[in-house]
Amino acid sequence: METRLKKPDWIRVKAPVSKEYQETRDLMRRQKLNTVCEEAACPNIGECWAKKHATVMILGSVCTRACRFCNIATGRPDLLDPHEPERVGQAIAEMGLHHIVVTSVDRDDLEDGGAHHFASTIQAIRAHAPHTTIEVLTPDFLRKEGAIEIVVKARPDVFNHNLETVPRLYAEVRPGARYFHSLRLLQTVKDLDPSIFTKSGIMVGLGEDKGEVYQVMDDLRAASVDFMTIGQYLQPTPKHHLVDRFVTPEEFEDYARMAKGKGFLMVAASPLTRSSYHAGDDFLRLRAAREAQLAEKAV
Repeated sequence: METRLKKPDWIRVKAPVSKEYQETRDLMRRQKLNTVCEEAACPNIGECWAKKHATVMILGSVCTRACRFCNIATGRPDLLDPHEPERVGQAIAEMGLHHIVVTSVDRDDLEDGGAHHFASTIQAIRAHAPHTTIEVLTPDFLRKEGAIEIVVKARPDVFNHNLETVPRLYAEVRPGARYFHSLRLLQTVKDLDPSIFTKSGIMVGLGEDKGEVYQVMDDLRAASVDFMTIGQYLQPTPKHHLVDRFVTPEEFEDYARMAKGKGFLMVAASPLTRSSYHAGDDFLRLRAAREAQLAEKAV
């Protein structure tokens, strides 16, 4: 029988108990919105919600994929709610957010994979909260021709799509996806609109080795990706993929140094790093890094 590894001290987080956490939770309930923070059992939910940071999950709470790392429910998807984009815009205005991350489940059942819904949500946020910067974390839109173009045309500030793991582990960890398709998606975003920041992330501790992680870095840079995140995989339930090992904070620092050396504008690498963790602060640093880069080239 396979046994789960004991979590080291550096991976432990405090239980969410703050007043601000409860206020964020109540707002999401009132607006009938899903969050990936809850659905994916994010370890940072207490810290983020206490700061009134949340990652809104659109297109329902049931995914058409069954990735072995993910805690989101799989099955028959929810009916598409045409009023959801408006509610998202209202909630963000009420929270007074400077930056918002909008993600979704995979919707292979929809002709466009949910691309128009993403675009409508971006438009609603712009209408209700025009000063809020917008980051989308999209599915791969596999076999959904024209979907990427629809989202890019809505002009989010950041287009994020996670590779999740190294290519060797895709069949085992992310069987419904294709590594090189995801890379092409990220490159396509840059080709369509170079002004949009692109971002992608992976989890470590799934059985990869350092050489494979370095190769992913090279592949992302070849696709002109600006920002890379690297975090520790945590097994949500006994039925999910086992944690192969817990990567040490020192190893994460090594990964961060290597990624910066390869030319990413921004790198976030730590045991608790997740795609939307500190996303607002990271966006400001990302924008500043681009401005500094452009200024240097102009000299």
